[in-house]
Amino acid sequence: MKRQEILYTLLVCFALLSCTPTPTDVVKTAILPPIYPDYVDVTIPENIAPLNFLVRDDIEAVQVKAGDLIVNAKGNEVVFDEDDWHELLAANRQVEVTVTTLKDGKWTEYRSFCWEVVTDRVDPFLTYRLIEPDYEIWNNLQIIQRCVENFDEKALCDYHLADNQCMNCHATAGQNPQLSMMYVRGPKGGAILNQNGTLRKLAIKTDDMVSGSVYYGFSPSGRYITFSTNIIIPAFHSRAGKRLEVFDSKSDVYVADLQENRIIRSPLLSDSLTFETFPTFSPDGKYIYYCAAAHVQLPLELKQLQYDLVRIPFDEKTGSIGNKVDTVSSAATPSQQGKHSVCHPRISPDGRYLVYTVADYGTFPIWHQEADLQMMDLKTGRIDTMAVVNSDRSDTYHAWSSNSRWLVFASKRDDGLYGKPYFCYIDRNGKPHKPFVLPQQSPTCYDHILKSFNAPELSKGELPFNAVDVARILKKEAEPFH
Repeated sequence: MKRQEILYTLLVCFALLSCTPTPTDVVKTAILPPIYPDYVDVTIPENIAPLNFLVRDDIEAVQVKAGDLIVNAKGNEVVFDEDDWHELLAANRQVEVTVTTLKDGKWTEYRSFCWEVVTDRVDPFLTYRLIEPDYEIWNNLQIIQRCVENFDEKALCDYHLADNQCMNCHATAGQNPQLSMMYVRGPKGGAILNQNGTLRKLAIKTDDMVSGSVYYGFSPSGRYITFSTNIIIPAFHSRAGKRLEVFDSKSDVYVADLQENRIIRSPLLSDSLTFETFPTFSPDGKYIYYCAAAHVQLPLELKQLQYDLVRIPFDEKTGSIGNKVDTVSSAATPSQQGKHSVCHPRISPDGRYLVYTVADYGTFPIWHQEADLQMMDLKTGRIDTMAVVNSDRSDTYHAWSSNSRWLVFASKRDDGLYGKPYFCYIDRNGKPHKPFVLPQQSPTCYDHILKSFNAPELSKGELPFNAVDVARILKKEAEPFH
């Protein structure tokens, strides 16, 4: 940059700063500041992006003191400099935050709150599907990867390049970005498998299956996935307060060998009298955990559709499924929250904790206001209802960070309609901490974006492909399975 340009930039910055008022004759109040998002008294990792926020009030100016960092701004938006922010978190384990606002010519200092900063880092990359929360159709979908340490993002799959086809969620094998998979539905679709940046399009379906693969999880070695096949039926409620119900009319569970393109079956996982769904491998690969419910007449007996949490042995060396199903949590025994039906089991990478969603009934909790997260200590059997984490709206679709210290999940706590990714710290004693929403560069982002952040997943690094690469592989024929 030329010397004149540098001088001009400095003069502009100086002029802007000189026009920003600073507090005088301050009046203190005992109430907390009305900020959005709610970043009051949250636990955050030292590598998280700046927690930029709004003051929900018609104010003229705001000053924020976060430790030694001071931000003065006109209006109600608080935006931290990224370099200053990361220096702040690197130097402090606890940051006291004080918000002072100017309104009607008077300065008011609100009660201070704290950010607890932990050295347990969250995995730096998050993937999610951006989707309109419509009742009947999907449209303009994207799968996005975002760096949570800053605000960089890229599209892994984009409706512009995929003929506006439906695309399902993206997941990695053990948070490893070199092995991952997503689904693109439709005439040119398939399972898009990423192996060290090389993409394959797979047709993980055979004639005896009720559908193609839907929900899935990788084995520890990455050679296998366990997946469900589901015929998914949407239905509308007749009374106010309930928008949509979604249920399976049929569902089974299988294992796919990604090396030999073969399907591994067990009659215990495709019982015609049982719905089986949401399979996932245990971190040691010795079990497949999944959800199972006895057949009921649908939709008439939908409220009697209760899913147990069960598991069946699996041998990665031989690629064989065991012959005994064990019940981990029974729908016949109400949970500590009084809710019966279980879905989305996910085990922490260290094998200690199992988090799942509980709801009154059914298998699609994102449309259930009462849906909450619950955590089982697999060592002691203790159940934590995660009261500090859950809200009075849907909380579900959770995933772990690779160090087993962070959980990300989708919550509709703001308005009951749009899901957003929240992060929750699970400390070494298994205690959950108050969650916080994914920070955005613009504090008004969540007010303006009309899409849900669906099915968030964490990874230890950036995915080695993008939406253009996916568009290319979609033009090829899918590899069949047998």
